[in-house]
Amino acid sequence: MKHGTPRTIVSFAVLALTAFLAGCENQVLLSPKGEVGMAERDLILFATGIMLLVVLPVIFMTLYFAWKYRASNEKADYQPDWHHSTKIELAVWLIPLAIIVVLGSVTWISTHKLDPYRPLESNAKPINVEVVALDWKWLFIYPDQGIATVNEMAMPVDVPVNFKLTSSNIMNSFFIPQLGSQVYTMPSMQTKLHLVANHAGEFDGISANYSGQGFAQMRFKAHAYNQADFDKWVADVKVKANGEELSRDRYASLVQPSEKVPPQFFTYSDQALFHNIVNRCWDGKSVCLDDEMHRQQMIREARSNLRKSSPVDFSQWASDIICAVQPQRLSQLEN
Repeated sequence: MKHGTPRTIVSFAVLALTAFLAGCENQVLLSPKGEVGMAERDLILFATGIMLLVVLPVIFMTLYFAWKYRASNEKADYQPDWHHSTKIELAVWLIPLAIIVVLGSVTWISTHKLDPYRPLESNAKPINVEVVALDWKWLFIYPDQGIATVNEMAMPVDVPVNFKLTSSNIMNSFFIPQLGSQVYTMPSMQTKLHLVANHAGEFDGISANYSGQGFAQMRFKAHAYNQADFDKWVADVKVKANGEELSRDRYASLVQPSEKVPPQFFTYSDQALFHNIVNRCWDGKSVCLDDEMHRQQMIREARSNLRKSSPVDFSQWASDIICAVQPQRLSQLEN
């Protein structure tokens, strides 16, 4: 019975450690396959290591002092009037200050170096992918290859990918953990992301921002192929599309909420579709937001000119107003 309690404690400790380590089986953030992901992993490890310079000594001293100055230790020094040590003051102020300076400097440099909007340096010509976050699936448009896919994408190894991203309805977040940064997608706005895969493989892509009922299943597969296999994948997508094109009508059906959507494949020729999705006029009935903003700007400029004009300038500001109200006729007026 004397050994029962220690053995029980050890057994529970081993079980707890086993359960904890089970979560380390697939730490994708610490197993990156792309240049950006590797830089972010190194930054995480560096920041953790430098912070441990404070954490580990504090843990050690806490345990050591508790043991040394325990009630049963009659040899421990007792100094009730002690209240100051210059050495300790220097240590507790200068060491954290130095750590903050180092972390701040590294963070500032890394923030600019790993800016999602910053293009990656490479001799290879990047590929362009337009991404739309739908409820609850991902739409990938390859304008240069003339294809579009749902919940599946691919890229050549060592070739940068220039992502342009938006959302159809609600704010979301695009994230391929093994390749690097996540970036938010928002309706009526376009964000950018630059990634590269330096190793062939299949990577999980997820939504990293809660977006409703189907959020948990809003996943996709990202494949990294060599150039020949990527070209074959593009050709296969066109075959699997079986002539079905990503038209406005087809996009209208994709916009409808759905969950656990299997990969879908389309051909693509409407180069203005992504622009129209961003500007909320993909249905062909609404006024595009950028056109409306341009119209409002023209109206403001016309009003400003009206206030400044004299009767001699009447024809000029009248022409400005016409162009503001009907911007599509601007080119006709100029001709």
